[in-house]
Amino acid sequence: MADVADKLAYFQAITGLQDPDLCTEILAAHGWDLELAISSFTTTTTATTTTDTNNNNHDDVNLQSISESEPPLPPPPPGLAWKLIKLPISVISGSLGLVSGAIGLGLWAAGGVLSYSLGFVGLGPGSSSSSGSGSASPLVSVSAATNEAMDFVAAFERDYGTTMKPNFVSEGFMDALQRSRNSFKLLFVYLHSPDHPDTPLFCRRTLCSDVFVEFVNQNFVCWGGSIRASEGFKMSNSLKASRFPFCALVMAATNQRIALLQQVEGPKSPEEMLVALQRVLEESSPVLVAARLDAEERRNNARLREEQDAAYRAALEADQARERQRREEEERLAREAAEAERKLKEEEEARERAAQEAAEKQAALAKLREEKAQSLGEEPEKGPNVTQVLVRFPNGVRKDRRFNSTVTIQSLYDYVDSLGLLETESYSLVSNFPRVVYGQEKLTQSLKEAGLHPQASLFVELSS
Repeated sequence: MADVADKLAYFQAITGLQDPDLCTEILAAHGWDLELAISSFTTTTTATTTTDTNNNNHDDVNLQSISESEPPLPPPPPGLAWKLIKLPISVISGSLGLVSGAIGLGLWAAGGVLSYSLGFVGLGPGSSSSSGSGSASPLVSVSAATNEAMDFVAAFERDYGTTMKPNFVSEGFMDALQRSRNSFKLLFVYLHSPDHPDTPLFCRRTLCSDVFVEFVNQNFVCWGGSIRASEGFKMSNSLKASRFPFCALVMAATNQRIALLQQVEGPKSPEEMLVALQRVLEESSPVLVAARLDAEERRNNARLREEQDAAYRAALEADQARERQRREEEERLAREAAEAERKLKEEEEARERAAQEAAEKQAALAKLREEKAQSLGEEPEKGPNVTQVLVRFPNGVRKDRRFNSTVTIQSLYDYVDSLGLLETESYSLVSNFPRVVYGQEKLTQSLKEAGLHPQASLFVELSS
């Protein structure tokens, strides 16, 4: 509630006080803390009312924690008076999602609503014992609570059958409370006293009756516990069960608190139980429906956000993929361009090297031809010791020259090389009639010794 007028109107509706000045003074004294003011008012009223009457009590009772070392106490005798707890709603906001706020959800009371601090029961962290032991006493561990619940269900089915019974969950109280919260249902609590004389008949005729079982299983999450077990005993003390059989309707509230909506003590017929439960169900239905709709809206909003986030991520991934593809394409083109440039450069360098090598080779050949031409000396004049040699080339060119008859065959090769008419160095000088090949083995023979004096006709035969 955002403003003073809303808090004042709500405080008047809860407390029943009509004097606005008095309500303003009470709220101002508590710093306009609505929950603290209502709690203080109801506690004060409870103390006064308890003195006057024992039949209509409004106790804002902190749940008591029982030390693990204390043995279970026997159930109170049937004649013990039962305190009816009938309080208007204390400020139970929707931190657990069951009640999402007081304004806008309407006021509802189910025979009185009592908010219990689970910390005092030992169901929450940091709870401390109020029984005088002074030590923290958590209810039981999850596994132990589950085992106790399973044992209770098994014993109940063994004693009263499995076909027609409330669907008691095989889990601890806190897990059952969470299950009811998640399913937007109230939690039906049954505390089982095996030694109580009314228990067997109540279980057979009421809890296992067709109409009651169908109604409870359809509308509530059911949890049962034996007061002989640790968790069942502690819940009986926390809920101040004074008479058995004991049934209650609770729901999760905020800050580790539970709201006690209705409790039924003593043997009741199926019809009496249905009347009480139906009334609570009708009065709490608007809150549960509103909570369900709110949760569905949150889920839809969350799903919409997830879809939007998924679409954004998909678009982002697509953009990143396109950008990555663009970069890869640019890198590929750059690599191809660099490779083409490298190849072109290599080809240019190869051509330059080839040209240089060819030039160097040509220069070397020219130098060699010049050296060989110089080694031949001047062509001698005709004479008795001069040999006339005619050389025919493969392209039809004829060359002749005079040589001293004492020069070697090597001089004829030097002469042919000096002319530069051949592109190869692998050739032989051959005579036709008779055919004689003047190869490597005859290079040192003189023309006269080789039989080429006084004249010879040779042709150049290229080696294959």
